[in-house]
Amino acid sequence: MPGAATRGGVPARAANEFTRLHGHGPTGVWSAPGRVNLIGEHTDYNDGFVLPFALPYRIAVAAQARSDGLFAVTTVGDDGRPQRAEPVPVGALEPRGVTGWAAYPSGVSWVLRHQGFTSGADLVVVGDVPAGAGLSSSHALQCATALALLGLAGTEMDQPGAPSRAEVAAWVQRSENDFVGVPTGLLDQTASLCCVEACVLFLDVRSGEMEQVPFDAAAAGFDVLVIDTRARHSHGESGYRERRAGCERAAELLGVPALRDVEPPGLDEALTRLPEKLRPLVRHVVTENDRVRSTVGLLRDGRLAEIGELLNASHDSLRDDYRVSCLELDVAVDAARSAGAVGARMTGGGFGGSAIALVRQDDRRIVGDKVHAAFAERSLPAPGLFTAVPAAGAGRDI
Repeated sequence: MPGAATRGGVPARAANEFTRLHGHGPTGVWSAPGRVNLIGEHTDYNDGFVLPFALPYRIAVAAQARSDGLFAVTTVGDDGRPQRAEPVPVGALEPRGVTGWAAYPSGVSWVLRHQGFTSGADLVVVGDVPAGAGLSSSHALQCATALALLGLAGTEMDQPGAPSRAEVAAWVQRSENDFVGVPTGLLDQTASLCCVEACVLFLDVRSGEMEQVPFDAAAAGFDVLVIDTRARHSHGESGYRERRAGCERAAELLGVPALRDVEPPGLDEALTRLPEKLRPLVRHVVTENDRVRSTVGLLRDGRLAEIGELLNASHDSLRDDYRVSCLELDVAVDAARSAGAVGARMTGGGFGGSAIALVRQDDRRIVGDKVHAAFAERSLPAPGLFTAVPAAGAGRDI
């Protein structure tokens, strides 16, 4: 399987934990990665453009079908302690009927039931995507669950007659929007399912058109440094819903299907037709879409070293116009820039989570030390740092 060698021991751990808990091995193991969004934030639910890549950190689901119609999920942490959700008949799953972490895999079972996949299943989940870090651990769980349930029904991705990865991404989005009740866009699900190694995924959310753009930072002498601020976030508890509603209202007032349809040359005129409180949201979305396209153009030309200013402008817009940054994200970005990063920005929905910094490899240690010192000066918990390399998307491992 393409990319399977990059997936480390997470699938094997899932298989081992399933055997430990059930007394026999699973039918199979499927896994899906977390993601970093290089640029293009809060544009997906505005029919815009995004540019994510998959991380080598994954959520794995070991699974076996059940004959009694029950959907049963157990997650196992690094300490080896299982956390079991109450088994629920697949036919009884309804929106808002399951709460907490179990709502995410349960929602996938619910949406697949409406696609004709009605069997029960035992799932055991393990992973190493940092939870709450803005790296899409919940979507990795959902995507791995979707592939596991499809696989148990004899449907593997990329085989004749199977749904497309884009279709599965839309199903996962529906499960989160309608079952869990979080109005997310398509960025994270599509990234987890469709990214490939050594590339960023240029996705036009409206058309579904995708381009795998080569992205080898190391070959250009750079690292993409991920800074997990340890400031935990939740789209369900944050201002995400409020901002999405504001964007939809602005599009309605402007008479366009989505803010994607406002181009930069017409931005100033469009802003004059909006209430003051909606103008910053529109300004961010329109300029962010333009930054994504500019970044893709530079990468196509092999000019990776020149994308830093676009990353910087993206964060400044998210901080000042969209207002989804926070102290920890701003400290991380400011410290990285002051230490020599060519560009830095928050990544993900905001209100916590992670930032990324494009740094010259020779400056990696200096930037990391500066970020740690800046957090310590403000008595903030020490951040986690790692270098991100584009990895493979979701698939079957065992």
